[in-house]
Amino acid sequence: MEKRLLCLGYGYVARRLTRGLIADGWAVAGTFRSAGQAQALDAEAVEPVPWTQDGIDPAVFEDATAILVSTPPGDEICPAYAVAEAPTAAKARAIAWVGYLSSNGVYGDHGGDWVDESSPLHASTPRALNRVRAEAQWAAHCAAFALPLVIFRLPGIYGPGRSMLDSVRAGRAQRICKEGQVFSRMHVDDIAAALHASLDNPAAGELFNLADDEPAPPQDVVEFACNLLGAPPPPLVPFEDAALSEMARSFYLDSKRVSNALMKERLGVTLKYPTYREGLRAIFGSERDQ
Repeated sequence: MEKRLLCLGYGYVARRLTRGLIADGWAVAGTFRSAGQAQALDAEAVEPVPWTQDGIDPAVFEDATAILVSTPPGDEICPAYAVAEAPTAAKARAIAWVGYLSSNGVYGDHGGDWVDESSPLHASTPRALNRVRAEAQWAAHCAAFALPLVIFRLPGIYGPGRSMLDSVRAGRAQRICKEGQVFSRMHVDDIAAALHASLDNPAAGELFNLADDEPAPPQDVVEFACNLLGAPPPPLVPFEDAALSEMARSFYLDSKRVSNALMKERLGVTLKYPTYREGLRAIFGSERDQ
């Protein structure tokens, strides 16, 4: 039977995952909302699936053996859940894996302490509460129809074309200091490797935190990127004085260290970029080689 992944949402993570899957013989389909996105999917050997105001043609679920959900949740219902609820229930026996990309924002603030998959959810922002609600919608649906759901709680994502190196070059980087503040992050290729490992072994687990080995203060990452580029670091600014959008400021409400121990144990993932230093060095080196 052909292995076929349907991506509800086709963004940065899905694109990196797809490269490895196609090389392994998978067929991949991904949703799009504009003609430009459809052309990009075609160029990557991914079948374009239109997602219009009327939704998605249920027929595209017919041959799917796996489904990846990477769309942001809505205020009341996850948009991907709304279009997938009926067709996934109808084809439940043929679907071997449903991956939902959530966020470690569901844990809320833990005062810089470590969290794992058993930690309580202290989500407080509307965005994080929507994630909690979407996780619950998918979990209830998949339990009702015996669909093998795996939830991945992602950290800050970076990689080629989307890293602190780009922010420094563009003059957007701020070295903001808030005492005790740490964030977890992960290179997109390590995220893709974890998702690929779960697809290869759907029974490995139903919930995983994805993160690298070293949660770090954001100002340290800015300084390291500046050193690589030979650029002077921006001045250190207290959080209270920083010019931030409301959304950016909301990220600083939560401080926690996210454990990746279960991911390593169950999925057997060896991180290619265990900290932001290896990740940024690799991106910088590949840029110089181009």
